[in-house]
Amino acid sequence: MTEDLVLPAPRDDDAPAPAAEPLLTVAGLKKHFPVKGGFPIRRTVGAVQAVDGLDLTVHVGESFGLVGESGCGKSTTGRLITRLMEPTAGTISYRGQDITHASRRQLAPVRSEIQMIFQDPYSSLNPRQTVGKIISGPMEINGINPPGGRETRVRELLEIVGLNPEHYNRFPHEFSGGQRQRIGVARALALEPKLIVADEPVSALDVSIQAQVVNLLQKVQRELGIAFLFIAHDLAVVRHFSQRVAVMYLGKIIEVGDRDSIYTRPRHPYTHALLSAVPEVSLDENRAGGRERIRLAGDVPSPINPPTGCRFRTRCWKATEKCATEEPPLVQISGNREGHLTACHFPEEPTIEGRAEDIVLDPALAALEDVATERPDDPAK
Repeated sequence: MTEDLVLPAPRDDDAPAPAAEPLLTVAGLKKHFPVKGGFPIRRTVGAVQAVDGLDLTVHVGESFGLVGESGCGKSTTGRLITRLMEPTAGTISYRGQDITHASRRQLAPVRSEIQMIFQDPYSSLNPRQTVGKIISGPMEINGINPPGGRETRVRELLEIVGLNPEHYNRFPHEFSGGQRQRIGVARALALEPKLIVADEPVSALDVSIQAQVVNLLQKVQRELGIAFLFIAHDLAVVRHFSQRVAVMYLGKIIEVGDRDSIYTRPRHPYTHALLSAVPEVSLDENRAGGRERIRLAGDVPSPINPPTGCRFRTRCWKATEKCATEEPPLVQISGNREGHLTACHFPEEPTIEGRAEDIVLDPALAALEDVATERPDDPAK
């Protein structure tokens, strides 16, 4: 499978236009985890606001990317959409049907159409079951008997994901990380779903295996018309796989748009900072400008007590008093394409070209760089 080792450059002309009818609609979604304290009587003293007012739409056959720092609520969002967690507030609609608080019986017809690929290919597979049992399990639970039997279908799925059908009777510990992730993909495909939530499906794999798995998912999407909610840290992988991208920060979506708008014409300062962190390789010594450089100070604030107003203001170089008192709405601002929404009072220019001076918000880092600049070239001096 040497042809799968390289991720080709994304081509916008290959991306199908989103269907007019949305497959999944999420509005005002919230998930707050209670924090207990006190002795001897424990009571709720606060809440972790993992997801706090999230809106997104995924169309039929579309690949929708969700990116952001660790702890911003991406994985929680995926589990809420698949109803592995109960939402605190908001609505989740699948094909026009409200499944936000649907009972187990009401969810039964929908379960087979919404599947999930988990981040860890080691803990997401039962070590006591064979590959055949793991992949056929969803069919058995949903009472599906495909033509030729479940074993024949499982062997077909193994072949689709690039594994040997003879692996049917092997156990998960007999496979590598990339092969285990392929087993997870086969299990998600077993019920022929319409939507797959892929929660960082390649983050635990090495680079060559990442490319194989991403190309496999693209092939599956192209041939079966499955929509994807693709959650990842790697911006290059998201750009290659997704047609639309949403940027998430501290439980909220702060910018969303088509792939070209997010990666070449970002408007939110946080999106600029994310893209600035991606390593850039250029063999052209005469290239002027280059990509901008922005280095943020500190970590994401605690979701137990998030900042008022704009949640990014504590790390933003453009923050003013207005950012502390008014939360910016997610709207289309002047200069954005249709469908490109940004939540910022003072958006950046739509470019990623280098600035006259780098933005460094960490005083200690700036001092170290100043010392290095002033140091004489000759160590003898």
